[in-house]
Amino acid sequence: MSTSSAVPAAKPPMRDALVDAAFRLFLERGYDRTTVDDIVALAGVGRRSFFRYFPSKEDVVFPDHERCLADMTAFLAAGEGTGDPVERVCDAARLVLRMYAEDPDFSVRRYRLTKQVPGLRAYELSVMRRYERALAGHLRERYAGRPDGTLRADVIAAAVVAAHNNALRSWLRSDGAGDADAAVDHALGCVRAAFTEPADGAVVRGAPAGGEDVVVVVARRDAPLWRVVREFEAALGRP
Repeated sequence: MSTSSAVPAAKPPMRDALVDAAFRLFLERGYDRTTVDDIVALAGVGRRSFFRYFPSKEDVVFPDHERCLADMTAFLAAGEGTGDPVERVCDAARLVLRMYAEDPDFSVRRYRLTKQVPGLRAYELSVMRRYERALAGHLRERYAGRPDGTLRADVIAAAVVAAHNNALRSWLRSDGAGDADAAVDHALGCVRAAFTEPADGAVVRGAPAGGEDVVVVVARRDAPLWRVVREFEAALGRP
């Protein structure tokens, strides 16, 4: 009878090994008391290997943001000049959610760590600002012909990031329980409702709940009357 020897487990990729070693030490010693030398020693690699993947100790906490930012930039560029711009930037924001949802356990651990270390919180905010700038840059090009184009682009980009982060943090605070996609969809739906414009420029706003039964219709001067009437009837709930 032949015997088979156990096959040694494959070592994780060096980048993943560094991230794993870093978080193990952060949990055991604390972030501030862990050095790059400590991380590479536990991972069994040299300092050069660490800096080949991560410019700083802060970057090892957020290992996938550069990739996600590149994906977002490519996604926005692929839709340049087509479709609804608000919808496009909302879809781009979902790429960030996808990154977090790929590994919920890691994302929750990082969230807890970031809450405890002010420097990491500041670093995370700088990363979020880069996402916001990418969204705003896309929108500025789309709204370039409008007098308020730059203002509108910046406000919408900030709203998208704020809505996305509100839903994402709620999910992280729940330790990754619940439907993150549904929460983010709901949050981004508020942005779309506030900023998406009908193709003919008509905007309909109903009166607040509990107020008088009043509907205000705002439309361009050249909007066809039938379109205005249809929007008015839709606001009243009439077929």
